[in-house]
Amino acid sequence: MANATPVRVRFCPSPTGNPHVGLVRTALFNWAFARHHKGTLVFRIEDTDAARDSEESYQQLLDSMRWLGFDWDEGPEVGGPHAPYRQSQRMDLYKDVAEKLLAAGHAYRCYCTTEELDARRDAARKAGKPSGYDGKCRTVTPEQKAAYEAEGRTSIVRFRMPDEPVTFTDLVRGELTFTPENVPDYGIVRANGAPLYTLVNPVDDALMEITHVLRGEDLLSSTPRQVALYRALADIGVGNGTIPAFGHLPYVMGEGNKKLSKRDPQASLNLYRERGFLPAGLLNYLSLLGWSLAEDRDIFSMDEMVAAFDIADVNANPARFDLKKCEAINATHLRQLEVKDFIAACEPWLNAPHAPWAPEAFDRAAFEAIAPYAQTRVTVLSDITDNVDFLFLDTPVADEASWNKAMKEGSDALLSTARGKLADADWSSPEALKEAVLAAGEEHGLKLGKAQAPVRVAVTGRTVGLPLFESLEILGRDRTLSRIDAALAKLAG
Repeated sequence: MANATPVRVRFCPSPTGNPHVGLVRTALFNWAFARHHKGTLVFRIEDTDAARDSEESYQQLLDSMRWLGFDWDEGPEVGGPHAPYRQSQRMDLYKDVAEKLLAAGHAYRCYCTTEELDARRDAARKAGKPSGYDGKCRTVTPEQKAAYEAEGRTSIVRFRMPDEPVTFTDLVRGELTFTPENVPDYGIVRANGAPLYTLVNPVDDALMEITHVLRGEDLLSSTPRQVALYRALADIGVGNGTIPAFGHLPYVMGEGNKKLSKRDPQASLNLYRERGFLPAGLLNYLSLLGWSLAEDRDIFSMDEMVAAFDIADVNANPARFDLKKCEAINATHLRQLEVKDFIAACEPWLNAPHAPWAPEAFDRAAFEAIAPYAQTRVTVLSDITDNVDFLFLDTPVADEASWNKAMKEGSDALLSTARGKLADADWSSPEALKEAVLAAGEEHGLKLGKAQAPVRVAVTGRTVGLPLFESLEILGRDRTLSRIDAALAKLAG
């Protein structure tokens, strides 16, 4: 896509609660678009809602962006020519713009009470007409204004929408037209003087010279309002007169064909951090929610995404969030790590509060030996503790179901034979340990799969896990035999 002016996009979340994966997808597409076009990413904080915004959520947003690997060119911690980048610090600016819009006739004061508005909306609905604001205060005379204010009525500021259709070309959906009856005049300043999102968002876009707005489909209905406001802002000399190009990203759907909401468990970014997703794996999956690198390729790096990303390739259809696919993609990224990088990534899960073993019981050499085998099996980093805990606990964690599944009739005899052969085996290679268990199984008429099941549960506590004979070698002869002895005692008791 050729551009006459440098690309400037913005990511502008509100600091309310935990970051949502849909929000991350929006950030990702803006970041990739900016980087692809060697443009500027503006990170802006929309914190004008004092009742819902919090400093804790603000810090969490910054931390999340850093964890995901996003960098920004202007915004908090970076600065820039359009500072400040927190809307709560720009209130005087919004007040000035609202006064200019009023003076130029692009906005007006509305004195309608909530009760009056509700009554007129109900009447419109019953008559089968649009129930938006009906423009009653558009033509309030100075005398009526004085009478309202004498009554003690307060007023909000409404933007005066044009009386003709608003048309714009969406980068994802093509040309869209909205007729006046479907886009009524709307509030931009509360009765207490506080500016609304409907004002501050376009004002900041104009002043920060944003060229492209990539955002969720849920905001599409507000776009004709903003297009009209951009034109009014140009008329009063706010900004450089550029109206951004819009691209509305498809809904992310959860279960039951419903939009993924903050209340859905799989929506919280914190969940993925806590489970140990790699940022590269999570972002790879989120990029597939509306876009693809190639029809036959799901796994790629962020550098590859940046090189290929084109907003024209974004699909307008809703994208379904599939946790299993997300996990599978993350698992692939884990496998692609260098072993040393995998070991480093596991570090948080090898210590309290995640690790169930005492700190002094952890043996780094043993972990580094087992890590290449674990790397091929874990889906998320938090899986590592269950996979390797048998190495660092005094006794393995064995649930009753695993014990009962493996310890069939005759398991005691098999274990006794296996113990003898393992005691005499060469412990310098997993192949020798495999031969010992295989020989024990043959004596009892069992193939290797059946023969190794009770040995695995006796030693690791689980019916499935890392390669058994490599695990035995790393655990060592004495501890392996001691655990088989404990299992034999339990079977005898």
